[in-house]
Amino acid sequence: MMVVTEHIGGGPLVVSMPHSGLKLSPGLEQRLSPEARALPDTDWHIPELYDFLAPLNATIIAAEYSRYVIDLNRDPSGQSLYPGQATTALVPVARFDGEPIYRDGEAPDTVETEARKRDYFEPYHAALERALERARSRHGYAFLWDAHSIASEVPRLFEGGLPDLNLGTNSGASCAPVIEAEAVRMMQAATDFSSVSNGRFKGGWITRHYGRPELGVHALQMEIGQNAYMGGAPGYAFDPAKAARLRPVLNSIISAALDAAAEFHAGASS
Repeated sequence: MMVVTEHIGGGPLVVSMPHSGLKLSPGLEQRLSPEARALPDTDWHIPELYDFLAPLNATIIAAEYSRYVIDLNRDPSGQSLYPGQATTALVPVARFDGEPIYRDGEAPDTVETEARKRDYFEPYHAALERALERARSRHGYAFLWDAHSIASEVPRLFEGGLPDLNLGTNSGASCAPVIEAEAVRMMQAATDFSSVSNGRFKGGWITRHYGRPELGVHALQMEIGQNAYMGGAPGYAFDPAKAARLRPVLNSIISAALDAAAEFHAGASS
C-alpha cells in the first residue's frame, strides 16, 4: 500500500502536498454519505498546478489518500489549530460545510483512529522529516512550502470570499522574517490576484511543527482560493487558462523566498 509519493530533488526546497490525495482506505467509501463520496474538501489538482517545480530541484512529498481518511495537517494530539473557530479534526467526521462525512453509525472509533494514524499519518510525516533532514544536511537549511487550496467560499469557515493567495507563517514564527518579507513582496506584486498574509489561514500543523528557523528549517503555507485556477462547481474542473496565469506567480513567490533563504544562510555562515 503506497501512502505517499516521493520525488527526490537535490535542492533545499521541499514541497508538501498533504490534501491532494483521492484514495480511500478499504471499505471506507461505503461508509461515507453520498455527498462525501465526491471528496468535496480535496485540495484539487495541486500536483498539476505545481508542475513547474522541476527546475527548482524540489523534493515533493504528496499524499495518496484523501483527507477524509486522516488529515495530515492536523495536530496528532487532536488539539485545535484555531481555538474558537470552526475547523475540522485529525480524523474528520464533518465536511467543511458542517454536514456529516459518515452515514449514521459509521464514524470511526478510537481504535480505528489510532490505526489510521499508524498507517497513514506516520508514513507521510516520516517521509517529510527525511526530506527536510536531507535538505538541511546538504545545504545547511531546508525550505518547506506546504501547498494547499480550498473552495473560495466556505461560509462556515470564513466570511465572504477568500483571497486568491493566502500565505501563512504562523504569524511570522515559522520562517526567518526576510524570507516571509520576500514572499509577501512578490505576492503583492501580482496585482491580478488578491492576497493576504497570516489572515484566516496562518499555517496548519505542518507549518507550525516543522517551521523552526532557529534550526535552519523555514516553513510557509500557501492556501489558494480555488477560483484562481479552477472552473465553477460542480465538477471540480481544472481550468488550464487560469492555471497558466497563476503558475508564474507561484513560481516567483517561491523563487524569491528561496533566494532570500540562501542569502540569509550565506550571511549567517560568513
